[in-house]
Amino acid sequence: MDVASRLGRLRTGLGAAGCDALLVTSLVNVRYLTGFTGSAAMLLVTAGGALLLTDPKYPEQAAEQIAAAGAEVEVEAGTRQGQLEILDRATKGLSRLGLEAAAVSWAAADRLRAELGQFASAGGELVATEGVVEGLRVVKDAGELARIELAADVADVALAQVKERLGAGLTEAEFALELDYEMRRRGADDLSFETIVASGPNGAMPHARPSDRRIDEGDVVVVDFGALVDGYHSDMTRSFTVGRVPEEMVEVLDAVFVAQRAGVRATRAGASASEVDDACRRSLVEAGYGEHFVHGTGHGVGLEIHEAPAISGQSADILDEGAVVTVEPGVYLPGTGGVRIEDTLVVTAQGARPLTKSTKDTTF
Repeated sequence: MDVASRLGRLRTGLGAAGCDALLVTSLVNVRYLTGFTGSAAMLLVTAGGALLLTDPKYPEQAAEQIAAAGAEVEVEAGTRQGQLEILDRATKGLSRLGLEAAAVSWAAADRLRAELGQFASAGGELVATEGVVEGLRVVKDAGELARIELAADVADVALAQVKERLGAGLTEAEFALELDYEMRRRGADDLSFETIVASGPNGAMPHARPSDRRIDEGDVVVVDFGALVDGYHSDMTRSFTVGRVPEEMVEVLDAVFVAQRAGVRATRAGASASEVDDACRRSLVEAGYGEHFVHGTGHGVGLEIHEAPAISGQSADILDEGAVVTVEPGVYLPGTGGVRIEDTLVVTAQGARPLTKSTKDTTF
């Protein structure tokens, strides 16, 4: 991964964000900019350098990971009070210090304002910023794409190994456990999120949690899951039929398959996220299921399972080449069941390349 260039790209955007330095407190963003994966860190990025502040557990780890990433970052470790004193000295003379609004509470910002005495006494101002680092994260480099694709491969293989167990009379929770174990066994560091296994009427809940309901003949089973590999996520949903299912659900399966294909075809560099959403939504409206598609069409995937861009009718995002997004329309019929199909895709100039490769066959 090209971690070394990220601080430079961040610096070029500080002026547009209304600040001359940025205090990065989101640990995901700290990892993106430096390679450091510890659980405690603040990163001060100025025009002339970068300073990572962490607690006494992490100086060696921070130094090793930052060196391996090739980032030029000074590391200081100490107690919380010691870190604040170092930060106060480092920010003296700055005019406008940006804080990540999504990562800092109102109370924390007030405390920081009081704690940075030299910065404040010199007339320094704290500035709320939004999406400064997240905007850099949208387009993935080759190393990031490789990790996401490996995470998707792990999930694909795991599903192939266990999906036949859907017909074995397991409960939702038992099947989820077998899928989770197989992802771990195949190389996942963790799960991307809690695996969703929703059978029969439970499928009408988009974010149903695996229950002790036994998967039975006639069920449609929604399986939404992903693997985490070296910090990067994958995300995929498939819907399966167990034996002969009601004709109504066969029609829903067909409608969602067509809608998902329409959304994938609409995904390309330069397209608006709302266009992709509209392609899926219009297809389901024409099939008579528009009112039962109750969520956005997708989201970005990377160091977080949900990140920019947002794929919805309200999104103003434009898709960039190299972004990684999901397309996941669904239909949910309360009391009856649901269907969702989802792929993770790399946006290209010509369209989209799928990273999730499992067949969309509903049988297993």
